[in-house]
Amino acid sequence: MTASDIRIDPLERRHLPALAALLEDPAVLRFTRVPVPVPEGFIDSWFDLYQRGRQDGTMEAFAICSADEVLGIAVAPRIDRETRTAELGYVTSPAARGRGVARAALALLTEWAFRETGAVRLELMISPENPASQRVAERCGYVLEGTLRSLHFKQGLREDTQIWSRLAGDPAPVEGAGRAGPPPIPQPTPE
Repeated sequence: MTASDIRIDPLERRHLPALAALLEDPAVLRFTRVPVPVPEGFIDSWFDLYQRGRQDGTMEAFAICSADEVLGIAVAPRIDRETRTAELGYVTSPAARGRGVARAALALLTEWAFRETGAVRLELMISPENPASQRVAERCGYVLEGTLRSLHFKQGLREDTQIWSRLAGDPAPVEGAGRAGPPPIPQPTPE
């Protein structure tokens, strides 16, 4: 499998069994907003939330796929069309990690977000303790803006969160430096 074999498909109910398996992964539970312990029926209520968000244009979810295999999920948990910003996120299965899947998925998600939402600013929220996700962000042309102190709250604990961004006018990631991603999307000219 190569990065060119990766695609993101709009999330459908048929993808949920593979995504439910992700909820057994300690890294997913550690670095995402999924509550621990995972409540009964969580995956169905989460799916319904994203379906409503898809309908009103405030959220979107995709299955990360290669051939007929679901390798993870790529999401836009917040799309603000007025401010033209969106938050993006990605999770891959343990078997898909270290193979360029997350980088390919984030590149596709980034391209989708600029093209389909009209965003001029995309954001990633990443734990300072997740260097693998930080490398993915950097290789896809995102820039670390700083650390939001004590932002993330889960299971009674507070944690710092890094904020990474990519702007529509940013240059494309440098190919020869191990980076991949979509070409920059031109910013509209002011009238």
